Amino acid sequence: MYHFQAEDLEKMSKIYRLNLINSVTGYKSAHLVGTTSSKGIDNLAVFSSVIHLGSNPALIGFILRPTTVPRHTYSNIKTTGVFTLNAIAQHQIEDAHHTSAKYPETVSEFDFTLLEKEYKPFFKAPFVKEAPIQMGCKYVNEYLIKENDTLLIVGEILHLCIADNLLLKDGWVQLEKGKIVTINGLDGYALPHLLERFPYARPKS
Repeated sequence: MYHFQAEDLEKMSKIYRLNLINSVTGYKSAHLVGTTSSKGIDNLAVFSSVIHLGSNPALIGFILRPTTVPRHTYSNIKTTGVFTLNAIAQHQIEDAHHTSAKYPETVSEFDFTLLEKEYKPFFKAPFVKEAPIQMGCKYVNEYLIKENDTLLIVGEILHLCIADNLLLKDGWVQLEKGKIVTINGLDGYALPHLLERFPYARPKS
């Protein structure tokens, strides 16, 4: 078994360390975050850090890297107060990954991928048309993680659209029916397979 200590991590090349630390913690959620600027230019960016924060109210969070360089997703959210989260299906992974390319603020990632934007009458940020799960969220708060200058962005789900075949009678969403992928590290996309669902765990008598 390989054994790395903190000093070993510090001596590694940047790319090796990025790959190692980003993949060692396991599979992560895969979402496309849709926003629009004050000038009406749509932005789409892949994120692997979206997490559940609470169900009532329905809160999510995601990590934003330091804003020492322009972050179009962040500036758009701060300007408009809203954003969308779109689950990534298997057939979308190449285009979804391409949204991590650094385009200027005047360019929309929708124009350089086969991903189609979808505006719904009840929301002012773009959804990804074929996403099996779409969430319309409002900005709630942000928290600086001072240890590395990243931001935890907190949002509330205002609108939730789920493909018919994914939603079960008890409210559980079976992601594999939509071929929804996860991210391993920075650039690996995987298709999970359900093994089992268990009842609520109680202490053994």
